[in-house]
Amino acid sequence: MHYIRETLGLTGTNVGCDTSSCGACTIHLNGEAVKSCTMLAVQADGDSVTTIEGLAKDGVMHPMQTAFMENHGLQCGYCTPGMVMAAIGLLNENPKPSEEQVRLGLEGNLCRCTGYHNIVKSVLAAASAK
Repeated sequence: MHYIRETLGLTGTNVGCDTSSCGACTIHLNGEAVKSCTMLAVQADGDSVTTIEGLAKDGVMHPMQTAFMENHGLQCGYCTPGMVMAAIGLLNENPKPSEEQVRLGLEGNLCRCTGYHNIVKSVLAAASAK
């Protein structure tokens, strides 16, 4: 997380708890959602790392980003990058989750603004758009 932010300048990966409890630092490592605060940069050497900045293609937001925007799945925005990355990871594993499965799948990511209803709504909208 610190290497991503401080050396690469990709500040969308947020520092939250530094203990893997909040999920604000979630990235994709080889396509799998992981909390970057529990990793050393050297552990990702040779692997594919994607941060929130790498989701948009040719200026077009990723469908999950669009779903969060259209369904008001963000409030202050601090948890949003990690939530989006975790939600994409969830849909990669389960493309058509139920509401309960979304809630369980995102339980490792915290929103201090209590925007969970719209976050879940956003993930379900992205799943139905696939």
